[in-house]
Order: sequence, then structure tokens, then C-alpha cells
Amino acid sequence: MERVQQGNLDLLRHPAAQELLHSRIPARMAYIWTDGTPRVVPIWFHWNGREIVMATPPKAPKLKALARNPKVSLTIDDNTFPHKVLLIRGTARLESVQGIVPEYEAAAQRYFDAKLAEGWLKQLRGMVSSMVRITITPEWVGLLDFETRFPSALAS
Repeated sequence: MERVQQGNLDLLRHPAAQELLHSRIPARMAYIWTDGTPRVVPIWFHWNGREIVMATPPKAPKLKALARNPKVSLTIDDNTFPHKVLLIRGTARLESVQGIVPEYEAAAQRYFDAKLAEGWLKQLRGMVSSMVRITITPEWVGLLDFETRFPSALAS
């Protein structure tokens, strides 16, 4: 079996990547603020099989920066050794949505148990009338599992 190289989108099908994409671990999204400095935020996500989909209220400061420079990177990583780390680079697409973004609802169902998700979504509906869908189509993917895939500084 041929080893899939770092950067190849086929890494998204690797079992370690699939485990992280379906986990309750928030993604960390890095982007460039309007003053040119880096920012990173933890954010819920939904993997639809092709894209990472996130959502945020329309007044979220990150939207201004993403509209100006949509290039982002994401990491989803666990805290159990040997660590699994999924690295994704892509370009954010922003879309205003009335009500709660459906993928956000799906993420809430994954991150919370059903009762807690229902309560959170009910409360959120009273706080926002719309959201912004942030969709990242992977353009580059890296995967570390510290068993067969190590950071490049350690790889032979």
C-alpha cells in the first residue's frame, strides 16, 4: 500500500483523520486579523464529507478579517498519547443564513447530548435571528499520529 504524502487530500480518509473529524474536539481556526497579526479561535465544526462547516453570529469580529483575507488553517488534535493531529489549510467562504445554520445544529448534537443540544439551540434561537456559515474546502491536509506519521523535524 502506497503511503499518502502530507498535503494530499486523501489523508482525510485515513482512520485517524476520520476519528478526529467525528470527535467532540473543537477545531482551532487560525486566520490573519485586519492589522496583519495572527489569531486563533476554538470553534465547533461539522464535517460533511468534503468540507469543514462552522457558524458564527453575524457580529463576530472574525468575519471582518475573514472577508478581507479568507485563507485559514485548522487543527483538530487530541490530548491522548500517542497524539493524533489533523492539519487543514483552505479558503473560507462566508454565507449569511436566516436562523441557525443547519451544520451548527448538527455540531451541537455531536458536542452535547440530545437534551443539552436542544436546550442550547432553543436559547440560541432567542439570541440570534441569523448566522454566518463559514465553509472551508480543504486545499492541503497533514496528519500526525506519532506512530507512523511524525512531524517533519522527526521524520527520516
